[in-house]
Amino acid sequence: MVDVPTKMQYVNLGSTGLKVSRLCVGCMGFGDPRWMDWVIQEQESVALLGEIYKRGINFFDTANCYSNGQSEIILGKAIKQFNMNRGRLVVATKAAIAVNDDMSFNPAPRDDPNYVNRFGTSRKHLFDAVDASLKRLDLDYIDLYQIHRFDDDIPLEETMRALHDIVQSGKVRYIGASSIPAWKFQKANQIAEKNGWTKFVAMQNLYNLIYREEEREMMPYCADAGVAVIPWSPLGGGVLTRKRDVKTNRAENAKWMEEAFMKAREQKDNDMIVDEVLAIAEKRGVSAAQVALAWNLSKPYVTAPIVGITKIKHLDDLIEGLDLKLTKEEIEALEKNYAPREVMPFNF
Repeated sequence: MVDVPTKMQYVNLGSTGLKVSRLCVGCMGFGDPRWMDWVIQEQESVALLGEIYKRGINFFDTANCYSNGQSEIILGKAIKQFNMNRGRLVVATKAAIAVNDDMSFNPAPRDDPNYVNRFGTSRKHLFDAVDASLKRLDLDYIDLYQIHRFDDDIPLEETMRALHDIVQSGKVRYIGASSIPAWKFQKANQIAEKNGWTKFVAMQNLYNLIYREEEREMMPYCADAGVAVIPWSPLGGGVLTRKRDVKTNRAENAKWMEEAFMKAREQKDNDMIVDEVLAIAEKRGVSAAQVALAWNLSKPYVTAPIVGITKIKHLDDLIEGLDLKLTKEEIEALEKNYAPREVMPFNF
């Protein structure tokens, strides 16, 4: 019997009737360390997923490209091993980025003839990809199927019709997208609405205290349209949880993520924000991670931030912080040093 603690909260996924835990656990860290050196292997991952489920988490997000399929396989094994109730479980996965034949990461091997039609958002690839994901997950259907990025070579009409037909087939319940320009996301939903096709109900985008560019267009659109926002990297890949001089494997990965997606014009722009997080955490007697998460959850358009967990103590800390409410003055202090930066790349 699963012990669901009362501290876990559940909310609707946007304007849908689907209930998800207030935290979504991202499964990028479960798979093969040859893909990313901080990833944990199958046995440890499956055991950890069991503990995560016991804490009341019912929302899991993965992607076909994570460890080139291994993440989906591990999640599927955990669901079976711990007899997770499929009726309460919400499984999300993504497609578009190439699933490589080895443990390399090459999102779009356009010059390799072996990968023709094996990535992108064409009808052919999406039909092939959803079947492959279902096989790896060992499930009959996927709750939330997401476009990992849009493929600029494929007409939006083709992608949206393919996703609609996949939903109609019963293989998928809802559809969403991850990190695409607001205008294109809105246009895709307009195309779907015009044709009576299934619309996107969720946006999985980068959003945290050191990357707030989505507040300009995407967040207002999602709030107006009733689209759920499930931000990835709400803790800035760990940047927001520690001083810059702390050295760990994840800290090195966080440094790479900061440079690739959240780079400020000057390093001090990010450092000042981190200093405010740490100061509030010390004053309130909580962790920096709880403060960074509480800020994310203070936004009415945020449904369920996606947190990467490789140690159960980190999840316990975040669950403990679900009730943390920041004051207006604390939120202003956290936001005052933000400086505009380049928009993260949306292509692949």
